[in-house]
Amino acid sequence: MEKIPETLEYFLDNPNAAWLLVMATIIIAMFASLNVKLTFSKYNKKRSAKGIPAHMIARQILDNNGLYDVEVHSTHGNLTDHYDPRTKVVALSESTFNSAAVGAIGVAAHECGHAIQHADNYVPVKVRSAIFPVVSIANRTWMFLVIIGMFLPLIPGTIMINIGIISFTLAAVFQLITLPVEFDASSRALRTIAAADILDKTEQKGAAKVLKAAALTYIAALLVSLAQLIRLLSIARRR
Repeated sequence: MEKIPETLEYFLDNPNAAWLLVMATIIIAMFASLNVKLTFSKYNKKRSAKGIPAHMIARQILDNNGLYDVEVHSTHGNLTDHYDPRTKVVALSESTFNSAAVGAIGVAAHECGHAIQHADNYVPVKVRSAIFPVVSIANRTWMFLVIIGMFLPLIPGTIMINIGIISFTLAAVFQLITLPVEFDASSRALRTIAAADILDKTEQKGAAKVLKAAALTYIAALLVSLAQLIRLLSIARRR
């Protein structure tokens, strides 16, 4: 454990090393993004034995959980599936909505998992929703604050950079809270698929691989943010 503070100190004292760390995590995130696309593409070609479209599966899952007021709509794009708690709509992308493939069903079940979380008042979801307005502002302002701070005199510039770092940290915390939300939604999805006998055991494994690949993109995004935070702290230390 002693090596962790030493390693952190090294990156804080070496701006170039901190920049290389950011680049390394960006490459990891790119591979994670490519992996989820390839995995989804693979299992979106494997039609489920029952041949029921994903939007009908979503409706079934929602009804089984008493969420009759949640609607299922189609939305433009590929892998743009999401749940909107404001309108209570599970939005399935064009590549998912009418597809009876294993991958599409897994994704649809995952988004229904988010709807169930909101209905159950899942604590991480409530926390994430509570801090979202602040994080939204922080996301739009942290870079501006840091850049302006670098051109100001020492004391006001340092203060400005530190405010930018705090703003960025809030955004990173939001990403951290997102992890259990996404993992839990996938867990709920896979349990529902198994309990309702929506997919057979072989197909369930395929759906699990799709959801696991998607989860890795969130982990990769958090790693990028943590590396970026280290780089920002390195900039502040140099001042």
